[in-house]
Amino acid sequence: MDVPVLHRIVVYPIKALDGVALPAARIGPAGGLAGDREFAVLGPGDRVVNGKREARVHAIRADYDLGARLVRLRADGASAPREATFHLDQDRAGLEAWLTAFFGYGVRLLHDGRRGFPDDSRYFGPTVVSTPTLAAVAAWFPGLTLDSARRRFRPNLELDAAEPFWEDRLIGADAPVPFCIGQVRFEGMEPWPRCAVPTRDPRTGAGDPSFQQTFSAYRRAHLPAWAPRERFDHFYRLCVGTRVPASEAGKLVRVGDPVTLP
Repeated sequence: MDVPVLHRIVVYPIKALDGVALPAARIGPAGGLAGDREFAVLGPGDRVVNGKREARVHAIRADYDLGARLVRLRADGASAPREATFHLDQDRAGLEAWLTAFFGYGVRLLHDGRRGFPDDSRYFGPTVVSTPTLAAVAAWFPGLTLDSARRRFRPNLELDAAEPFWEDRLIGADAPVPFCIGQVRFEGMEPWPRCAVPTRDPRTGAGDPSFQQTFSAYRRAHLPAWAPRERFDHFYRLCVGTRVPASEAGKLVRVGDPVTLP
């Protein structure tokens, strides 16, 4: 079996907004990638504003300079606020005002630099997928590109593997699967259940009502022999959710690191 290498690292500093690709990332104290989903936007009733509940988030473009702790926001449309740049730590009031003007209702920004705001409160580790997997999924839908598949499924760690769905090897039938990326130890936990976000165009928010059904049918048909079928109670699952032992906090994963199994 060819040894995959880490091809791409992406963190999403503000939950539900665009990510930023990095050459390396540090494991945070709770096991996620440092800086990933460290901010969350709360709307009325203190509910998280995300793609599951608010399709308009797809219209926001966010560009980051994480070294300077800056984010630049822009959006299309005559009523969209003017493009603006904010310091993530020193200008949160301005950032909240921009988002309030965009959504048309009051929002506030929460920060958690230790744990962040992961999509699943059970496993805080980064999600893992391979580039051939994303390319295979893109081929299931006319007009879908590799970049669009990345934006729809929002993985943290993308592997350069020899074949699609290689990452399903990181799922065990009845126990976590230990593996390493470089010198960092991970545990593969489960095939990641997906929400409504992948069904929408990542730039416009326009939904495809048949996306989930089509995806599930192809995922079932192309499930590799090494995938533990019993872990797929449904087939609307992509990427592997992980857990990272506490001993790995502070270590770096880098693009080009090899992926090894015991």
